[in-house]
Amino acid sequence: MQKKLRVLIAAAEASPFAKEGGLADVVGGLAHALSELDVDVRVMLPRYGSLKDTKRLRPKAELGRISLEVYSFQAHLLQAEFPASAVPVYFVENSDFFGGPGIYSDPGSGEALADNFQRFLFFMKAALAACRRMAWIPDVIHCNDWHTGLLPAYLKLGYDAADWPFRSTASVFTIHNLAYQGRVSMDLFKLTDLPRHLAYPQGPFESDGDLNLMKSAIVFADVLTTVSPTYALEIQRSLEYGYGLEALLRSRHRDLYGVLNGIDTDEWNPATDRLISARYSVKRFEGKARNKAELQRSLGLRESSVIPLVGMISRLAEQKGLDLVLQAIPQLLAMDLQFVFLGSGNKKYYEALQFVARNHPQKFSVNLKFDNKLAHWIEAGSDLFLMPSRYEPCGLNQMYSLRYGTIPVVHHTGGLADTVRDCHQYPDGNGFKFYTYSAGEMLETLRRALFVYQDRREWRKVMKRGMTEDFSWRKSAQRYYELYQVARAKV
Repeated sequence: MQKKLRVLIAAAEASPFAKEGGLADVVGGLAHALSELDVDVRVMLPRYGSLKDTKRLRPKAELGRISLEVYSFQAHLLQAEFPASAVPVYFVENSDFFGGPGIYSDPGSGEALADNFQRFLFFMKAALAACRRMAWIPDVIHCNDWHTGLLPAYLKLGYDAADWPFRSTASVFTIHNLAYQGRVSMDLFKLTDLPRHLAYPQGPFESDGDLNLMKSAIVFADVLTTVSPTYALEIQRSLEYGYGLEALLRSRHRDLYGVLNGIDTDEWNPATDRLISARYSVKRFEGKARNKAELQRSLGLRESSVIPLVGMISRLAEQKGLDLVLQAIPQLLAMDLQFVFLGSGNKKYYEALQFVARNHPQKFSVNLKFDNKLAHWIEAGSDLFLMPSRYEPCGLNQMYSLRYGTIPVVHHTGGLADTVRDCHQYPDGNGFKFYTYSAGEMLETLRRALFVYQDRREWRKVMKRGMTEDFSWRKSAQRYYELYQVARAKV
């Protein structure tokens, strides 16, 4: 009987245990889908102080002391399983590094934790120690973003080479967002235990005088992936998308693949969603109108079935196109529509959006927080969903929106380009796109969408196309399974 493929997914977050962004959903969804392909898949995370579902945790192993140059810290391993699956999740526990409430930042100030490099370096070393301690050596370690960026180098260079058990372990590294590279002072390289002669200018670990964990992973990983086919091309083309690593990525173009993320089609299903006011489906639309009415009422917006309601759920960051939205506020206020926003982040956008909402409470509802129930309700109750991102490696909300019959209006970039087809360009269009990143183009595209909205029969056709799209993890997991085999062939 053929041995199951062993895959360890190492990441900073995974839903539902620790979540700050889309990475958590990706790790949880991919792990579950791989298990259905009969892969022996396991996930490794830090054990944060804010970890959810801690009652599930149980001791797994003592890992001993993990060294960071002359200092060493005790590491423990805990285990749980994902809900509704048997996929094991291992948690590296150390109160010095992970005892606080934040994943990346201080929840009080919003500032990045000063010792993030040391925290995730400890996690990477502990992940390898855990595999050895359990006598479970993976065929592939699937690394995610800079927080696991040195793992491919450790596998290749064997920093404990005398009895190194990972010589046949391949690495796959997924770039979720190239803008965040894990750059720190090169002085910290000494903590890694990697060969110091490799810490030279323009070498595999150095960028502009910094130690760069994303660059290290791009150099040493057997296979590179990113989260949509279009983003895989964009990050090779220019400084705007490549953030200084575009030439290196072009040099590895044969090993770089774009694999579109999937979504959890059980959680994001309007026919079964318990977080919304009324459930509905592609065959029974009535519940969507009720969700809209109750959402308008609860947020203090004028209750109307005919006024288009535009939803937006986003981090408050320039990447997400908030600058376009703010530039367009006078025109948006002049249009016959309502706007509901949910998200948190940059104080500059926070204050500007609050100002608009205070002065126009019946047209603009701004909710500056994380609220999963409200996120589901906005997807279900909105008519349109706005995603004007400057760049978007994959994006998940446009896929949630399509599934809920909420028509996306997006900038043509990354995963938005790969999932949304403009209704005025394609007979099977499922949304609306603008190609030039400007407030004027965004407004013109929104006007095109509102014109179609007036034709209720045509609008319903567009809704049905979106609701019948397949964005499940099944296809993506099958592609990753194939790429794991590609990576193994390189070892």
